[in-house]
Amino acid sequence: MQIHAGIYKGRRIKTVKNAPYRPTTAIVRKSLFDILGIIENKTFLDLFSGTGIIGFEAVSRGASFVAMIDSSVRACGLLKINHSLLKMDSKLCEIKKMDVFKYLEEKKKFDIIFADPPYNTTNHDQIISVSTQLLNQGGYFILESSPKEFSILPSRIKQYGDTQLAFWRYEE
Repeated sequence: MQIHAGIYKGRRIKTVKNAPYRPTTAIVRKSLFDILGIIENKTFLDLFSGTGIIGFEAVSRGASFVAMIDSSVRACGLLKINHSLLKMDSKLCEIKKMDVFKYLEEKKKFDIIFADPPYNTTNHDQIISVSTQLLNQGGYFILESSPKEFSILPSRIKQYGDTQLAFWRYEE
């Protein structure tokens, strides 16, 4: 798996065979960052990080800070290995092994929050509700999932086969 743009462009990150998570595909990642546009100096939260490709891509593209949160010991171990391989500044990237909802209770604000929960997750509306409250003015919350409808309507939806990106924007 390869980072597509920014200071780490072309660098590969390690993945694990038979992992319980599925990384975001290259076409979906490209579309996500094309839609977000310039993310330099933005804070970025990557929930259910898995391989971390989204968070590492955000750092590569100039995000001022990225927090990667996953409850899996295996995923967090891989995140730390990739962080080390990329020789990434530890001030730019925080990796935490913890429950996503526990992290969200800390009420930290972000410019961009990306969530890619397991496809069998049923509490999407809870993730949306809590995450959108933690956005800075003009911030985006993006949920990657299988195609579905939500009780809180997104401002934009993009579909790629069996993957959907839904966007919510916080504006007062």
